[in-house]
Amino acid sequence: MRLNGKVALVTGGASGIGLAAVRRFEAEGASVVAADIRPDGPARTPTLLPVTLDVADEQGWISAVAAAEAEFGRLDILVNNAGIGVPGPIVDLSLADWRRVMAVNLDGVFLGIKYAVPAMRRAGGGAIVNVSSMLGHVAVAGAAAYCASKGGVALLTKAAALELAADGGNIRVNSVHPGYVETPLLQGSLDRNPARREKITAQTPIGHLGRVDDVASAILYLASDEAAFVTGAGLVVDGGYTAQ
Repeated sequence: MRLNGKVALVTGGASGIGLAAVRRFEAEGASVVAADIRPDGPARTPTLLPVTLDVADEQGWISAVAAAEAEFGRLDILVNNAGIGVPGPIVDLSLADWRRVMAVNLDGVFLGIKYAVPAMRRAGGGAIVNVSSMLGHVAVAGAAAYCASKGGVALLTKAAALELAADGGNIRVNSVHPGYVETPLLQGSLDRNPARREKITAQTPIGHLGRVDDVASAILYLASDEAAFVTGAGLVVDGGYTAQ
């Protein structure tokens, strides 16, 4: 019960890493707002409130944070997990697609921090975990917008951590950097191209792809009081990919 009595808001909470984090948080005693743009997320329970949220929409954030406080009385934890990718060479990438990736992956994290922090201050402190990517540290061809956005998340995390440490409000900010993880998004791509699965598995030193629970465990640690002296850090969960 490492999160007993805490209230968390998790974006992208309807599937993949986000849903795994929602379930782990519940199991550890938290009440959770599962926010997602999709309407088919987890069902409402006494400790789980599903809300619809486009993380690129400022008013949506205001409403989601207000819903957390109205339903559970406080907000202690924010997990900025929602993200998208548009693959393709830079010369073929439209400005509209570039801006959409930035809006979801980077603007969404900025807005989450902006509107969660006042609620956390009212609660006496909190923890923010931003889900970046190993591609926030290293790049691959054909994913320029995704890499740029996730690199932005890594440094936004550090900047926010310094600001919030300086004001004495007891709010920590860290990032998680998953490698290739068996999410529904990746699974669809690999099902269409089995050779790619073999390639990225071979590139991962540990010899297999990650599970969503591997990342949820890292998120749980950073969100919990066990990480009370950890802020501005980036925890890489990639099976050794970036150690090469």
